[in-house]
Amino acid sequence: MTTTVHSPTAGRRRLRNALRRARDLAHLTQEQVAAGMEWSLSKVIRIETGAVGISISDLRQLLQLYRIDDPEKVTELVELARVGRRRPWWTQYKDTVPGEYLSFVGLEDESTAVRCFCPAGMPGLLQTEEFAHAVVNASWWATWGDDPRSAPPTQSEMAARVEVRMTRQREVLRRPVPPEITAVLDEAVLWRQVGGRQVLRRQLLHLVGLASKPHITIQVLPFTANVSLLLSPFIILEFADPADTDVVYVEGSQEQTIFDGAEVATHRRVFERVRAASLSEEDSLELIARVAGGLS
Repeated sequence: MTTTVHSPTAGRRRLRNALRRARDLAHLTQEQVAAGMEWSLSKVIRIETGAVGISISDLRQLLQLYRIDDPEKVTELVELARVGRRRPWWTQYKDTVPGEYLSFVGLEDESTAVRCFCPAGMPGLLQTEEFAHAVVNASWWATWGDDPRSAPPTQSEMAARVEVRMTRQREVLRRPVPPEITAVLDEAVLWRQVGGRQVLRRQLLHLVGLASKPHITIQVLPFTANVSLLLSPFIILEFADPADTDVVYVEGSQEQTIFDGAEVATHRRVFERVRAASLSEEDSLELIARVAGGLS
């Protein structure tokens, strides 16, 4: 069996889960693994959290310790290790954007469904380039968790942030089989004139165009909805392989966090609630077009 994973982030994630299960089945603690492999405990922990990759030679020795000798299983895990050590396109931006955001980009690269709720901003995957520039310029202090008291990023740093967003769009939206995308926007997002009237107008018309694609659904949570919006923006990523558990990426003004497990279920319930309170897709697009028309 060979893996279908191509993203290094997803490869490490699947491998770390497999190695955790293998260690549990071998009834070994992390300390015992460190002693048996003559590694530091921190190395074992970093491999199991996916913070670092693992070399093929180290992996083969580790599998011997775990008494995994089935050729098919060994081949599958070795391939995951190889994938996990590749350098993806987003690593060139590691000095410009936070590691947690880049981890999210890697997982998004493998996702089959993207569910995003945006109570304050426009989803990055759906932004025009000029709108993305306007967003970065207008919110530098809250972007990527920078200290608001620090100096603003340089022009080249802000340009790199827009480049990441545009590359994400090309890599995700132009796949042969793109993920199913469902975005719920708060109505306020349609009215906030980031970049000015014409930049916002073109962005809204861009949303209408995107929503014509069968795999993209855009809905608006109206001002009249009986929903409290004391929430941070979040994105739920779903995957085709059962071995890859769904994750949720929560983006606050000062930090970004990736969760799995119970947090995903909690955010899924929130997403379904706000989606149920939103306008239908048809009514949402009518509203977006009407707001855009008023900006001409």
